[in-house]
Amino acid sequence: MRKRVWIAGVALGAAAAATAGGMAVAGNGDDGAASHQYTQEQADAATRAALEATGGGTANSVETDHENGATYEVEVTEPDGSTVDVRLGDKFDVIAVESDSEDSGD
Repeated sequence: MRKRVWIAGVALGAAAAATAGGMAVAGNGDDGAASHQYTQEQADAATRAALEATGGGTANSVETDHENGATYEVEVTEPDGSTVDVRLGDKFDVIAVESDSEDSGD
């Protein structure tokens, strides 16, 4: 009987660890398909608005976003090489331009 309880406990612990690991991976900033719910026309409009807001550069990615009231997020490498996230509303108005978190440690 003790052996069964011990095995059940190990299995439960392994399941909990796998679940926690999955949550850590899910929280890496990219929500997968959920963050890419837009049409090509919307992505193009978001890219144009973001590049206008930054004075040019290169758009690296477009995602749907829900932070700070934004609808879209465009990651832009500015002409000086720095990377920013441009958050846009549903009418492609600029909500915020923030330093990209991956660059914050430099």
